[in-house]
Amino acid sequence: MTDNRTALDPMAHHVLRESGTERAFTGKYNDFKGDGIYRCAGCGAPLFDSRTKYDSGSGWPSYTTPASKGAVSEHRDTRHGMTRIEVRCAACEGHLGHVFPDGPGPAGLRYCINSAALDFAGRGRDEAETGAG
Repeated sequence: MTDNRTALDPMAHHVLRESGTERAFTGKYNDFKGDGIYRCAGCGAPLFDSRTKYDSGSGWPSYTTPASKGAVSEHRDTRHGMTRIEVRCAACEGHLGHVFPDGPGPAGLRYCINSAALDFAGRGRDEAETGAG
């Protein structure tokens, strides 16, 4: 994983490169409803399609599935006294969040992802590239 500290804002660096977490309900994409693709803020790889985003009530953007097979990688995480499945960008290994087995849809998964780890690219011409609007 490369250290592009100068290209990332402090929160994105903390999340992506130090496996940090933003506070619940504070991320720019938690309530965002744009139509498009959520990309890795660290490398630009497509990670999640807005069509799979839903309101889980958790305080973080939640998705039922990644944008494509191989977009993310999953790793056992035993930090903080619990066992979870960490989700990383498959392209740059940046920490994104965690996946839990309590979601809707056929697979029953909830990809709980930090907004700071994401950038948004809208499908429509009027959609802001940053998405925070």
